[in-house]
Amino acid sequence: MDAKTLIKRVEEDRAKFVSLQFTDVFGTVKSVDLPVSKLPEALDQGIMFDGSSVEGFARIQESDMHLRPDLDTYTVLPWTPEDMRRSRIICDVELPDGRPYPGDPRGVLKRVCNELSQKGMIYNVGPEPEFFLFRGNGGGTHPVPFDTGRYFDFSSDDTAVRIRTKLILALNEMGLDVEVGHHEVALGQHEIDFRFADAVKTADNILMMKFTVKAIAAQEGIIASFMPKPVFGENGSGMHCHQSIFTKDGKNLFYDGTKEMNFSDFARHFIAGQLKHAKGLTGLVAPCVNSYKRLVPGYEAPVYIGWAQTNRSALIRIPSAGNNPNAVRAELRCPDPSCNPYLALAAMLVCGMEGVEQNLEPMEPMNNVNVFELTRRQRREMGIEELPGSLKEALLAMENDPLFENLLGKDLFDSYTRGKWSDWDEFRTSVSDWEIDRYLLTI
Repeated sequence: MDAKTLIKRVEEDRAKFVSLQFTDVFGTVKSVDLPVSKLPEALDQGIMFDGSSVEGFARIQESDMHLRPDLDTYTVLPWTPEDMRRSRIICDVELPDGRPYPGDPRGVLKRVCNELSQKGMIYNVGPEPEFFLFRGNGGGTHPVPFDTGRYFDFSSDDTAVRIRTKLILALNEMGLDVEVGHHEVALGQHEIDFRFADAVKTADNILMMKFTVKAIAAQEGIIASFMPKPVFGENGSGMHCHQSIFTKDGKNLFYDGTKEMNFSDFARHFIAGQLKHAKGLTGLVAPCVNSYKRLVPGYEAPVYIGWAQTNRSALIRIPSAGNNPNAVRAELRCPDPSCNPYLALAAMLVCGMEGVEQNLEPMEPMNNVNVFELTRRQRREMGIEELPGSLKEALLAMENDPLFENLLGKDLFDSYTRGKWSDWDEFRTSVSDWEIDRYLLTI
């Protein structure tokens, strides 16, 4: 879309404001709001802003940053009232001289995808983000699930179903190709899946889905949360990612009809790279303290480093594709929706492509064993390693694996890990309700 076409669309949509959006290093959406009368100037010249005030961006002595709107990301936010109709455009962050800012998370993903594109390939990802709906008066520390449904439960007249339907309609209206929405395993837990797309568009869609869900839920007086493990004793919220790589002429490089599971040598090498770097990768795809309350045995979350076709205890699963070559894919099961999707997908791609470039081979698939039922000794004898058990372990793994600093660049890597170490230090020095209940009267 060119600027003239965009301005015409904005007029037709009767938008009063345009939000120019980007993210900080941790995936928090930032926004500069313009009245539509200022849009032509912004499209022509971009928008300057103070990068030193954004988490993980420039230092104070080099703070000037430039937003360059990506016109193809334009969409109306359908939940906004008609008299204050708001639209949105995602922006790339540039230096004042027009060069891409190396600390822009979206820019990191665009760079690695462009490198892949130069080789004639496209990285496609189909995410499955899960979330909880809680009662608005549930309290910040002890949330109350909004409904009593369980996995795939159906109700013809249920408020949660009505809200999920409203969400799906809004997301479709915004250009997200929603494939299915359903109740998940836990009380108050839901999932909305949308069709796979190239990695940059998918990351854009994940962020759009998250802020749309939160905005519409808030209008209903409900709290929507993408926290990985908000309720003790219930399944956590993950964001399984189905991955494949296509050639530009539409051939799925993960498919080979002569191989077992129709899974090609290229695909095996790709998942071998992800398995090799899985411990450090976890620091980007499961990036908060709470992520490691989800990644524990017993709640269908992957804990052990391995792959399989039907075994959901494995880190990477190869779903059945039937007779459809384009549906052959690899499902990485450790990501959760608290991640910065740009950095997470960039790291997933780089890990996988290292496996392709080095012809790495994965261990034997774990098709006939439930790893959760094995003893620690049995897992050790089989060579099955575990994912990090805490954010601390994940950050140490990241720092000991040069792939991740090479991907992010020193400044962005330092900003990311510094922020995450701060989270860990704050967590480990805080006093929890569990500690009070356990020790206050017994010691």
